[in-house]
Amino acid sequence: MTIRNMEHAIAPKSLVVVGASNRTGSLGKVVMTNILAAGFDGEIWPVNPKYTEMGGRRCFSSVEEIDGIPDFAVVMTPAETVPKIIDALGRKGTRAGLVITAGLDEANGLKQAMLDAARPFLFRVIGPNTVGMIVPSAKLNASFAHLPVKAGGIALLSQSGAIATSLIDWAADTGAGFSHIVSLGDMADVDVGDFLDLLAGDPKCRAIVMYLESIPNPRKFLSAARAAARLKPVVAIKAGRHVEAAKAAATHTGALSGADRVVDAALRRAGVLRIDGLAELFDAVETIGRFSPLKRAQVAIVTNGGGAGVLAVDRLMDLGCVLAELGPATIRSLDAVLPGTWSRANPVDIIGDAPPERYRLAIEAVAADPAVDVLIIMNCPTGLASPVDAAHAVASAASSGLISGKPALTCWLGGQAAREGRQVLAAAGLTSFDTPSDVAMAMSYLSNWSDAQRALARVPNGVSGNVVRDRQAALVIFRNVAGQGRRMLTEPEAKAVIAAYGIPVPETVVVDAGDMVEQAAARLLERSAKVAVKLLSKTLTHKSDVGGVALDIETAAAARLAVDEISRNLKQLGLEAAVDGFTLQPMIERKGAHELILGIHRDPIFGPVILFGAGGVSVEVVNDTAIALPPLDDLLAADVIDRTRVGRQLAGYRDRPPADRTALVSSLNAISQMIVDFSCIVAIDINPLLADDRGVIALDARIEIDPAAVECPSPNPNLAIRPYPAEWEKEFLIQGKDYRLRPIRPADISLYPSFLEKVSADDIRLRFLAPRKSFPDQMLIRLTQIDYEREMAFVALDGNSGELAGIARLYADPDHEIAEYGLLVRTDLQGHGIGWALLAHLRDFAMADGLRRIEGIMLSENQEMLKMCREFGFVVERYKQDPRLFLASLDLRRSS
Repeated sequence: MTIRNMEHAIAPKSLVVVGASNRTGSLGKVVMTNILAAGFDGEIWPVNPKYTEMGGRRCFSSVEEIDGIPDFAVVMTPAETVPKIIDALGRKGTRAGLVITAGLDEANGLKQAMLDAARPFLFRVIGPNTVGMIVPSAKLNASFAHLPVKAGGIALLSQSGAIATSLIDWAADTGAGFSHIVSLGDMADVDVGDFLDLLAGDPKCRAIVMYLESIPNPRKFLSAARAAARLKPVVAIKAGRHVEAAKAAATHTGALSGADRVVDAALRRAGVLRIDGLAELFDAVETIGRFSPLKRAQVAIVTNGGGAGVLAVDRLMDLGCVLAELGPATIRSLDAVLPGTWSRANPVDIIGDAPPERYRLAIEAVAADPAVDVLIIMNCPTGLASPVDAAHAVASAASSGLISGKPALTCWLGGQAAREGRQVLAAAGLTSFDTPSDVAMAMSYLSNWSDAQRALARVPNGVSGNVVRDRQAALVIFRNVAGQGRRMLTEPEAKAVIAAYGIPVPETVVVDAGDMVEQAAARLLERSAKVAVKLLSKTLTHKSDVGGVALDIETAAAARLAVDEISRNLKQLGLEAAVDGFTLQPMIERKGAHELILGIHRDPIFGPVILFGAGGVSVEVVNDTAIALPPLDDLLAADVIDRTRVGRQLAGYRDRPPADRTALVSSLNAISQMIVDFSCIVAIDINPLLADDRGVIALDARIEIDPAAVECPSPNPNLAIRPYPAEWEKEFLIQGKDYRLRPIRPADISLYPSFLEKVSADDIRLRFLAPRKSFPDQMLIRLTQIDYEREMAFVALDGNSGELAGIARLYADPDHEIAEYGLLVRTDLQGHGIGWALLAHLRDFAMADGLRRIEGIMLSENQEMLKMCREFGFVVERYKQDPRLFLASLDLRRSS
């Protein structure tokens, strides 16, 4: 992950335009005209050997002739010339460029030749095959877009040039403005993840919008998206919702976890709001950009028209939103201020003749209800009251888009008077929508985004706290299967693996045939009214498809007859060689239990994914499932359950008691832990998993593995989201005092205020290389919510009080070879050895993570830190770029 040298792209001081032209209608002419029309303040050097002058400027025949070092390059020459031009630019000192030219691909080798030319100079390439890039604040329009762009706070990253230009056209009509517009093109080098990283820290960018067609580097993308979404709203449109995913042959899970559903799960886990179409784009950004994430999103509607309220409720229900149930105190308050004919329920219909004061009193009473989290306020035009006056009344109760501290969305229906009302509301900071459907959709954006932000804040352990597992027992089974050259586990083997992770399974007896069947059946029937007989085969995984299952067997003799019948069926099918024996197990009869499915599937882009939902033989027809990315914890597992229709049934209804939710969550955590522990798992299918108030039990299980990956160490490197690295926790003793050293967690944000109070202003200056009076919440969020993939931070905590004593941090470079470190110890605890312990732990982690070198930049007056670095083995020398600074470097290959 890198933004190295990309600052030259978004805030260049000079430009070279290679392929600029005077020919009317040419690409070079359009781009050059746009650059000049935008009023770029820096030097502009056109390059084209066909011209000596262009737009009143000297035109150079080659890059080498330019009498300066361009900050940024725009290249639009024939494809075969691009690699040599990139090489020339790199030699000149340019470090970033936009390649508009198409036709540099894998087949003709030009794409790789361009990258090879760029690599020695760390030259960043945006494109090729792009419409260009626009940064209004930099007066830069390096594109062939057809219209100028108004400055604003929205950044657009688009993998389609046509979509980018369409949104430019649309924005011109709506008055929307942009901080950045980037047509990413083929993303040969710089991709959407790089720009997400860059824009996350750009104060000119208030929100980020992405149009995605592919996600070529999912772990990098999710890492960047999670970092950006912690700081500002991120909205995505992902094309290709209904492209059929390839179905896995061995499990239902593979068939049900289609690629687009996995994208949904990934964006949700990254804190990104996904929307369906371009028409929703600006409404979505406007809505979530105004409010903080909600802990809960129960909505109440206040309207002067009952029909409009009902339409809004219908659409809210379609979108999965939740209506608040008004409390008795609220009903009494409304009774006191509304006519006797009001609805006495949510939606609160205040009647069509509602004057302004009735609006104000009603919304204040509803907003005061603890069950209400969001208000929707609606107005329908009538001849009895003015929409404009109603808008003034609502506006008078609002502050920064909130009423009584709660988000408020408004919908003023109608023509001219309604438009005037919407202007009043907008002036008061309230969002206003034209139709009940529109305001309901906006409510769903806020609810879904809030859900995603909660998921983003979760950082599950590498080892889930409530999973009792025997990894070694599972490993022995996997080794045995791999040793036989098999990929599919038999049913007894699969059940033994999931049982090792705490998922209950029925007793299973393996027999050959004949007398053994009767003896085993007789033993089981002593404790169970009925038994099930199943084929045992190392090659046939769908037993019922070949008549390999017999249920409700009540006698030992019947069990033997069932085995004989299964054998005859297989012989008729020519499959008798596939028989490895038979299994018997008690029939589990739990009246009223829910049949569920729980599984794992490998997505070709995002790696392992978890599926949960309604199971049984009709699982693919019912298709009531939810997808999640591992690792999970209790809250994330509960969220997966709640995103299914069967999840609501599991909560209990009528005379059916709630299913054991703790057991369900534990089962989800268990399967998550399996995939964290074993990269060899290709697929798991537990169907049915019975669930009721007595717990859960898995009646059938299939597991497919990759034999070559059985010995791979954990955690699984194929996970799209790296789990919390609990293995890097340790206790240590300093001067007789206990300390705990562990990776940072999002919840550690609460430790920062008291920690920073005990750090002197001078120590802050030495750590951050400049004075700093405050640490905004956004900065603290960014410091504490990391994904452990490209950044690591360790905290040292007082063993008794839990107070924060010190922090060490590591940022890896794009090639994951060199990382910059930072260290800060509380002023009153310096000199005790905490900094040394943190630095040693950071070094050990860096070595284990495969880094080649760590280095830190510090002020020359930071003598204590410089001394510690020298004693630790760092090479300390003057920083070439700034004589006030020193660079301390530690070669980890020597340290090992």
